[in-house]
Amino acid sequence: MEQSKHFFYVVECCDGSYYAGYTNHLERRLHMHNEGKGAKYTRARRPVKLIFYKCFDTKQEAMKAEYYFKKLSRKNKERYIMGGE
Repeated sequence: MEQSKHFFYVVECCDGSYYAGYTNHLERRLHMHNEGKGAKYTRARRPVKLIFYKCFDTKQEAMKAEYYFKKLSRKNKERYIMGGE
């Protein structure tokens, strides 16, 4: 049985803001955001584009990364996305 993957991801909204989230199916989640069926935050800020993602073995690890990212300042979020975690 194939183990499912868990993703922490960041999209950039049309207004330049970031939205960070968790999913176990990245393509489907991005499609949902752009169809207006994703998070309330992204509904009014479409289209969104994927600018970062990281794959984890467990949901807990992915959600921990999401929580960490959301606490960062905008400048540190940009640094994280560019690989400078």
